[in-house]
Amino acid sequence: MRIARFSIDGHVAFGAVEGEAPDGLVLDIIKGVPFADFELSGTKVPLDKVRLLPPVLPSKVVAFGRNYAAHAAELGHEPPAEPFAFIKPSTSVIGPGDAIAYPSFSAEVHYEAELAVVIGRMCRDVPRDRVKDVVLGFTCANDVTARDIQLREKQWARAKGFDGACPLGPWVETDIDPAAAGDLTIQCTVNGEQRQLGSTSEMIHPIEDLIVNISEAMTLLPGDVILTGTPAGVGPLNVGDEVAVTIQGIGTLTNKVIKRG
Repeated sequence: MRIARFSIDGHVAFGAVEGEAPDGLVLDIIKGVPFADFELSGTKVPLDKVRLLPPVLPSKVVAFGRNYAAHAAELGHEPPAEPFAFIKPSTSVIGPGDAIAYPSFSAEVHYEAELAVVIGRMCRDVPRDRVKDVVLGFTCANDVTARDIQLREKQWARAKGFDGACPLGPWVETDIDPAAAGDLTIQCTVNGEQRQLGSTSEMIHPIEDLIVNISEAMTLLPGDVILTGTPAGVGPLNVGDEVAVTIQGIGTLTNKVIKRG
C-alpha cells in the first residue's frame, strides 16, 4: 500500500494511493492514522486535487553517512567500519513539490538521493530478526547538504539541518520488505539530467544493521525516519534547478531550488 499525507480544503489526512497511471491516481481517505489499525473510508479524491505533504512528521530524522563506498571515496573518506549516524531536525523536513530554499550561509549546496525507512511503532533495542516488525515502509529522501559548511565545521548541524534540507515523499510504500529494500535502483536527476544512479545493494551496512545500531542508543517513535546513505555522484544545486529522486518500487520526489527570502 502507498500511504500519502495530504491537505485539501484546509484539512490534513492520510490516504491510500490507488491506480497506476500518473494522471489517474486517487486517494482513499484513511480513518485514523497509519501507525495503528485503520480502515479505508471509501471516500476518494483525485490526487491532482490535493496538496501532497511530507508523508510523515518525524520527531527526528536519523541519517547515516558514508554508507556507500564510492560516495565516501568521492569525498576523500574511508568507509566507516561501523554505521556513522547524525541527526537532521524535524524542521528540515519538507514534502514533494515544496521548495528547497538555498541557505544564505552557504555557497555550495549538494543533492544526495537516499532511501528512507519510516518507523511504524515505538521501539528500542530492536534485534536484527525483528526489524521488519518496526518498519512501516519506505519513501524517497534528499539529504540536501551545504557541502562547504560541512567541510568547514566539525559538527554537521548547520550543514545538514537547515530548513528544507530533508525533502521526503511522495508517499510511504508499505509493501516492500526490509530485505527486498536492500536491492532497489536509486537515481537522482537535476533538470532532467541524470546525476546519480546506483542500487541500495551497494550499502556497506544494510538496513537491518542501521536500525539495530541506532535503536541501541535511542527510542524510535512512529513516523521517525532513517536515511540510509547516498550513492556516488553527488554534486551542486543552483537556484532554479529542479531535483528529482526516484527509487524503484516507490516513486519520484521532486523539488525546486529557490532563493531564500
